[in-house]
Amino acid sequence: MVQAQESLSNLNAEQLRELALDLIAQIASRDKQIIGLDQSIIIKDREILYRQAKIDQLTHEMAVLKRWKFGRSREQLDAGQASLLDETIDADIAAIEQELLDLAPADKTAKEPRQQPKRTALPPELPRVELRHEPDSTTCSCGCQLKRIGEDVSEKLDYTPGVLTVQRHVRGKWACSECQTLTQAPVPAQVIDKGLPTSGLLAQVLVAKYSDHLPLYRQEAIFGRSGYPIARSTLAQWVGVCGVQLQPLVDALKKSMFQSAVLHADETPVAMLKPGNKKTHRAYLWAYAPGAFENLKGVVYDFCESRAGEHARTFLGDWRGGLVCDDFSGYVAAKDMLRRPVLRRAIHSSVGEPVRT
Repeated sequence: MVQAQESLSNLNAEQLRELALDLIAQIASRDKQIIGLDQSIIIKDREILYRQAKIDQLTHEMAVLKRWKFGRSREQLDAGQASLLDETIDADIAAIEQELLDLAPADKTAKEPRQQPKRTALPPELPRVELRHEPDSTTCSCGCQLKRIGEDVSEKLDYTPGVLTVQRHVRGKWACSECQTLTQAPVPAQVIDKGLPTSGLLAQVLVAKYSDHLPLYRQEAIFGRSGYPIARSTLAQWVGVCGVQLQPLVDALKKSMFQSAVLHADETPVAMLKPGNKKTHRAYLWAYAPGAFENLKGVVYDFCESRAGEHARTFLGDWRGGLVCDDFSGYVAAKDMLRRPVLRRAIHSSVGEPVRT
């Protein structure tokens, strides 16, 4: 402290002014760092609160689904209704578990590995297709030639219409005898990490369920005739996980669709089974598509439990444009959020009269 005072006494006025300006700049820089840290802490706190709220919501939904599946009300359903309900609940539970896994911190998932049920070995009589994955170069970074010392083999179940096949992914291990470096090709990306099905098999299950209207219990029998029976509970888990993994594609399609100036909208009723009683409830499937003269060709579906206009307002959000729809009052209620008036399609009941737009 004494030395610092002596060094300051040796400075002239100009040097003291420069020193003061330098100290002021350092203090301002530290203040900016503190403000930035405070803002990052606030953002982290908000993210933690959102994650916790989402986890609590998903945990509650999972508890409700399990109560529906194992509760007394399930016993009041006939065998056909119970089977379809189990498929849907298993798919929803798998989707919620996947979302909880994505929300969980990385270090927590590493410390608490999820216990997977023991998988049935693939039958040896199924045809095998071997796919080899080797490093792009077998020369080590030190300049020595790598030697193949082994391989890792993983089998995936694939499906082409009527035929089940097994893909054997062989990843060779290459080691350098000089620097003891191990080189191996990366694991190919999969829709379900460490899962059994290939993307082709998953596509077959989804298309058969949602396009061909084949329930999972029927697909279970079809796969059994092909040589490897897949339990419907497993198929339901695949469907649920695929729903979560494909959600980014749906969001991207929705984002691209909202760049259109004109959208078409329509809704249709679908029967939904209420687990609490033996009655079906009328739900609605809403469809949104770009105009006929837009470059994007696609349809985004939104499933809702009612026909309330708030569903259309929630889906459209901040979008501004022209909405082509029928005379349903739910669309008309959303006209205050549109840049252009709602274009109604009035269809006359009498034969021969034109359709007015």
